[in-house]
Amino acid sequence: MKLLYLIVVFYFAGIGTVISQAVNSAARDSLITRRYLHNREYSDIYKENGDLSYISPKGELAGPIKYIINGRITKTYMILAIPELPVAFAMVPDFTVKVIDERSSGVRTPSLKLGGTFYFRLSKSVSNYKYATLKFTHHSNGQDGEALDSTGRINTRDGNFSTNYLTVGYNSGTKTSAVNAVSYSFNHYAGFEWHKWFHYEKALTHDYGFTRIIYDFSLRRYVKKKENWRSDIGLNYAVNAMQNYGALAIKKRLNIEGSFNYSFPFMNNVFLMAAVGYYGEDPYNIYYRNKYSYFRLGVSSGL
Repeated sequence: MKLLYLIVVFYFAGIGTVISQAVNSAARDSLITRRYLHNREYSDIYKENGDLSYISPKGELAGPIKYIINGRITKTYMILAIPELPVAFAMVPDFTVKVIDERSSGVRTPSLKLGGTFYFRLSKSVSNYKYATLKFTHHSNGQDGEALDSTGRINTRDGNFSTNYLTVGYNSGTKTSAVNAVSYSFNHYAGFEWHKWFHYEKALTHDYGFTRIIYDFSLRRYVKKKENWRSDIGLNYAVNAMQNYGALAIKKRLNIEGSFNYSFPFMNNVFLMAAVGYYGEDPYNIYYRNKYSYFRLGVSSGL
C-alpha cells in the first residue's frame, strides 16, 4: 500500500514539473516571437523614416541659379537587419544633381553623399516607437580644382568640396489605430551633426556650418496601410564659430524647409511634391555661400 502511495505522489509531482516547464517554455517562446516581430517591424520604420528622393523640373524656383531640372536619389539599404537583434545597420547613398540652364546644360559639381547608419532600438513598442541613430557621411562633389580662384572667391565651376561628418540622432513617433481604414503617424527626429574630427576642404575653415543642430517633424496619413500623404517640416542651425557671422546670424546659419507630398490611389509609393524653404547655407556642396528662399515642385518617392 505504501509503495502504491509513493508511485501516485511521484506521478503527480512529475506531471506538475512537466506542466510548469511547458508553461515557462511557452512564455519564453512567446517573448522571443514578440521581439522578433518588433525588430522586423522596426526595419520597416527605419526605411520609411529615410528622406524621399525627388525629380524637380526647374529646381529651386526663385533661387540665384536657373536650372533645367534637379534630381535627388537616396535609399536605405539594410545590410544588417537580423530580427533577433535590436541593432541594425544600413548603407545610405544620397546623390543630388542640378542641371544648370545654360548652353551646355552642365551639371558641373554633383553632390555625392555616401555613408552608413547604425540603428539602436530603444522601445519594444511599434505604435510608439523610439530608436537612436549614429551616421557617418562622406560628402564631396567629385571635382579636383582649387576651392578658391585667383581672386580668393569660391570656385563653383570645378572647385573641390569635401567633408566628412558624424550625426547622432533620436527618432520617436506615434502610429494611430486605423478608423475606417485610415490611420496617421506623428514622427520626430532630433540630431547633432559634427564635422571637425575628420578631413575637410581647408577653404571651408571659419566659413562653413561644421556643427549643426537638427530637428524634423512629419505627419503622415495612411489609407488601407498605403501612405496617402506626408507633410514635413525640417530645420537645422549652425552653432559653430564663423569668422564673419555671430551666433544669431540667422540669414547665414538657418536652413528650413516645409513640404507636402500627395499620392493618388493609383500611385505606388510615389507622390506629387511641393516644397518651400530657405537656405542660409546651400547644402549643394561648393555652392554653400548661396543664401536664398526657394519654391520646388516635382515628383517624390520613398524608393
